[in-house]
Amino acid sequence: MTVKSPLQIARAAYSPKLPACFAKGAKVQFELGAATTAAADAAKIAGLFPKTYGAPILSFKPDAANSSFAPLSVGVILSGGQAPGGHNVVAGLFDGLKSLNPANKLFGFLGGPGGLVDNKYMEITDAVINEYRNTGGFDIIGSGRTKLEEKAQYDQGLANMRALGIGALVVIGGDDSNTNACVLAEYYKSIDAGIQVVGCPKTIDGDLKNEYIEASFGFDTACKVYAELVGNIGRDALSAKKYWHFMKVMGRSASHIALEVGLQTQANITLISEEVAAKKMTLGQIVDDICAVINARAEKGEHFGLIVIPEGLVEFVPEMKTLISELNDLMAHADESLPKSFAKAESLGELTILGLTAASASLYFSLPAAIREQLVADRDPHGNVQVSRIETEKLLIGMVEARLAEQKKAGQSKAKFSHQNHFFGYEGRCAAPSNFDADYCYSLGYTAAALLGAGKTAYLSSVRKLTLPANKWIAGGVPLTSMMNVERRHGADKPVIRKALVELDGAPFKRLVAQRGEWSLKTSFVFPGPIQYFGPTEVCDTTTHTLRLEQLGR
Repeated sequence: MTVKSPLQIARAAYSPKLPACFAKGAKVQFELGAATTAAADAAKIAGLFPKTYGAPILSFKPDAANSSFAPLSVGVILSGGQAPGGHNVVAGLFDGLKSLNPANKLFGFLGGPGGLVDNKYMEITDAVINEYRNTGGFDIIGSGRTKLEEKAQYDQGLANMRALGIGALVVIGGDDSNTNACVLAEYYKSIDAGIQVVGCPKTIDGDLKNEYIEASFGFDTACKVYAELVGNIGRDALSAKKYWHFMKVMGRSASHIALEVGLQTQANITLISEEVAAKKMTLGQIVDDICAVINARAEKGEHFGLIVIPEGLVEFVPEMKTLISELNDLMAHADESLPKSFAKAESLGELTILGLTAASASLYFSLPAAIREQLVADRDPHGNVQVSRIETEKLLIGMVEARLAEQKKAGQSKAKFSHQNHFFGYEGRCAAPSNFDADYCYSLGYTAAALLGAGKTAYLSSVRKLTLPANKWIAGGVPLTSMMNVERRHGADKPVIRKALVELDGAPFKRLVAQRGEWSLKTSFVFPGPIQYFGPTEVCDTTTHTLRLEQLGR
């Protein structure tokens, strides 16, 4: 028998709130908006998705006719990395389907998209789903990163669904997973398979968003978890007054998490990858900027501080991007002796002989030894640098330490530089969802059921106006093709949902810019504390700074 904590028991009783359009369940009427186009490369996307392209935006209102629905069996997949609230998406989908017709069934494919192909599944019943309501994690059916990209996979998945009597599939995932969902929907419609495919927007990174997807689920909870940890360290730094803490947070492709955490905690320095790329900053310039803050605080006798770093920073530094690209090209077809040759190289000339340009060779030698080793020794199966494993926080510490030593020797620094490094990643991916994410995720699942009830395919579940009370949220659907563009992947053009990066002219980043001069010099730390589930609404039901600034300007 599983032992449950008091919090688990209390959270099981929480009833997520829903938009008013679901007052009579997922039986809704839909209103059509304008026909959509693609995010970019419209002609190419239209050519690739002739059966599903150009569909309109949908919004829902209660069904006055109280329509009846024939029984439907639905499959659900959790795809990609975990995000808080995934279980509530499944719960909302389950309850929404039962509101359409109590005879409806829900099957979960185990271990992600691979479960669809391998025919590994379980039926999700009342008894099953009731154990997982308002809990973190994806353990109800597990997740996986298998990509559905080949016709043989589509056909095998179709055969497996038909054997179970399944007529619809819901894919809960990020941009890549929902790109696959769109391709799957197009294929099944092109062969008249009779399978609807609907997606739900998941990723703690926050990079699956647009006008109709205001937030991906899990972002709120994950940021609150990371902000609590950064705030705790800020309190420790303020108490000990002797450490600079370099804290890397999740977000390889975009810096939304770093920005949100920086705004919540008022860290001394919050690096934003998109700004680094836009300004074409070098690693040396980033290090100089950090040293300038450390020295300025040292002049005031404050030898401590907080620095928030996005996980993917090095890929946005132009010179590092070039170095990584050159190494990838060199290592792609090399034998195991080449990394050893890089490790033994002692001069720029030796590195250029090995194939690096002079600029990249110079940068390579400027990096700490441990980082150099990671760049050449830690490769993926294709020979590429595993950028996500580069310890960026340690890279910056090593370079800052060396620069401060140079400055101190020249009489230009009084800093006492002691440091600690941290990486906050998995801590936030499976946390019990905040009230916001519990409500939002449940609403996304319920909306997915309504989309299926409306007979739609190739749509992404959409719930908008998220700064308002939940009963005023607007539920509907956005066509998956409307978010797509064409990108070069592995030497070929691929249709993909475009990632949403931090907008440098957006209100959240502008707020950081307006405040960071003061926050860098003054100790203005905010201590958000742990997520609160019970108490005043202004404590328990708050949205992120990002959403409030984007929608309310405050």
